[in-house]
Amino acid sequence: MERIEAELFTDDGNDAVVRVPGRRFPGVLVQGDSLYVLRCDVAEVVEACERGDLDGGSDSAGLLLAHLDALLARYEVALSEHEIPRPY
Repeated sequence: MERIEAELFTDDGNDAVVRVPGRRFPGVLVQGDSLYVLRCDVAEVVEACERGDLDGGSDSAGLLLAHLDALLARYEVALSEHEIPRPY
């Protein structure tokens, strides 16, 4: 394990925006339990599609998209507050 200093652009919640040395743009640090929840959300969409449950799959995908949109919005606000252009 290597210890480094990183720049913290938001509070250190479950989805902190940080930049590690050597990177031009910050990233979003997703805690392991939150990553697992995202994985389960994707699995739910896949399973619904495999069952042919398009309504259920669509609902699950909509919730997943809303969660990812919230993460992206937090990231974009942090970049804007620190006058960093978006990498996309």
